[in-house]
Amino acid sequence: MNNTPRQNTIDQDILTVRMKTKKFPGKITVSLAIPGLLVLAIFFFSVDLVLSFRWVPPPTSAFMMQRRVQNFFKQNKDTIRYRWVNRESISPLMPLAVVAAEDQKFPVHRGFDFESISDAVEDSRRGGRLRGASTITQQTAKNLFLWPGKNFVRKGLEAYFTVLLEWLWPKRRILEVYLNIAEFSDGVYGVAAASESHLGKRPAELTGYDAALFAAVLPNPKRMFIARPSPYVQTRVLWIEQQMKQLGGIGYLENL
Repeated sequence: MNNTPRQNTIDQDILTVRMKTKKFPGKITVSLAIPGLLVLAIFFFSVDLVLSFRWVPPPTSAFMMQRRVQNFFKQNKDTIRYRWVNRESISPLMPLAVVAAEDQKFPVHRGFDFESISDAVEDSRRGGRLRGASTITQQTAKNLFLWPGKNFVRKGLEAYFTVLLEWLWPKRRILEVYLNIAEFSDGVYGVAAASESHLGKRPAELTGYDAALFAAVLPNPKRMFIARPSPYVQTRVLWIEQQMKQLGGIGYLENL
C-alpha cells in the first residue's frame, strides 16, 4: 500500500526528531567533558607543582615575581634579595620563634586553626578590629603560589593550596620553605638574606633575641623594622621570647 504525501511528511518529521534526540546527549557529553578535563588538568598540574617543591628549592615565589614584574615599569627599581638555605643551616631558634609568634598550634593542626578563626570573628563582632588568623601553612601557600589581596577567589585558592601542602609536604618542609620566602623587610626575602643584610650573620648564628626580632616584624615588614625596632616591636620581641620558653624551647618542634 502506497503512502500518501501527508504520511511521508509525518514519517520524515519523526525520523528527524529521532536523529536530533540521538545527537543531543552526545553534545551534552562533550560540553561537560571539556570543562571536566580542564579541571583535571589544572588539578594534576597543581599537584605536580606542589610535589616538586617538596624536594626542589623554589627559585622564587609569587610575591617576588610580582615585585620583579613591577620593576619593569619603574625607573628606580626595587632591590630584591633572596638566597635559599637548607633547614640544617638555620638556627633551630628561628622556626621556634615564628611558631611562637604566629601559629603555636602548627605541629598539630592540618592547615587551618579553626579555633583562632572563630575567636577572630567573635572579636570583630564585638567591635574589635578583624585580626588575621592565618596559619603558617596558609601564609606559605599565599606567598609561594598566589598574590596579595583578600578577595574570595584568592582566599579560595589559598585554602586549596593549603590542603595540598599539608597533604604532600611534611611539617618541617612547610616551615623550611616559609622561612626562606617570607619577607622580613622591604625586598628582603628569607631568613638568609635578612640575617646577612641586617645583622651580618649567617642564619645558623641567630640568637633567641635575633629570631624573636625577625618573627616580630613578619606581620608587616614594611612598617615594622628589624634595623629600627619601635617600642611596639620591642614589646612584641619580649612576648615572643616568653612564648618560646613556655612552649618548651626547640624541643617543641623536634617531632615534626
